[in-house]
Amino acid sequence: MNKQVQAHEENTAAERIEERAERIKQATTSAVTNTKEAVDRAADKVEEGLHRATDKAADTATRATEKADEYRQRGREVYDEAVDRADEWLERARDYVREKPVQSVAIALGAGWLLGRILRR
Repeated sequence: MNKQVQAHEENTAAERIEERAERIKQATTSAVTNTKEAVDRAADKVEEGLHRATDKAADTATRATEKADEYRQRGREVYDEAVDRADEWLERARDYVREKPVQSVAIALGAGWLLGRILRR
């Protein structure tokens, strides 16, 4: 009977070891699963943050491009207005010279003489 009791105790000890090994295996599996889920959540948050940052950067670049286009267009308009004014003034000067050639020559001589006096100093 001694052998039977000893065999039964060995079986009971083996079963306890197996149960504990199974619990450890389940705990390890659970820990690995929880860690994987936590890492996946963290990766999702990082990815969302990167998407938001990328979207913001793209939006900012788009707005900057639009502003640059707006300023370029405004500059072109101002340049065109200045050229139109200069052409208008030139045309007025030509008309004046055609209408009053003697006075125009006198004004040109006077302006040249005055400029010469100023530059001599």
